[in-house]
Amino acid sequence: MSTDIHHNKFKFLPFVISLLITLSIGITASFFTRPEIHGWYNALKKPPFNPPSWLFAPVWSVIYILIAIAAYIVWQRRENTITFLTTKIIYTVQLLLNFSWSIVFFGMHQIFAALCIIILLLVLIILNIAWFGRFSKLAAWLLLPYFAWVSFASLLNLSIYILNK
Repeated sequence: MSTDIHHNKFKFLPFVISLLITLSIGITASFFTRPEIHGWYNALKKPPFNPPSWLFAPVWSVIYILIAIAAYIVWQRRENTITFLTTKIIYTVQLLLNFSWSIVFFGMHQIFAALCIIILLLVLIILNIAWFGRFSKLAAWLLLPYFAWVSFASLLNLSIYILNK
């Protein structure tokens, strides 16, 4: 890993870009989610541990910010290696899976397909944590709330699938 001093200096524009990437995923996904909350989603049978609908937006906002900070930290320590390339690929794929889940679950009403996506997402989050950890332990730790929330969301998705099949 490169330890040049310039990697430790805060760079505002890359940080903002990292925030914009993750937050735009959440905002765009909300276009598929929000219209379905009071109609289709409310009509589904849900387990007793289903959180109130208002909780999802603030939790996801915090998680997307943590993801962005973690990605920025890793970006600061970037290097021209297969390790960094692999890390970028894993990060990008997990973001794509994250984004696609909302489209499939809320937009297409495909609960089982969304369950398959969220399970893959969990695997990619675990890989993302491991590969981010190669560059920064802090970046890896910042992804743990993401892993915890998606684990909970997976259980919720599974329960909704079972209750509504």
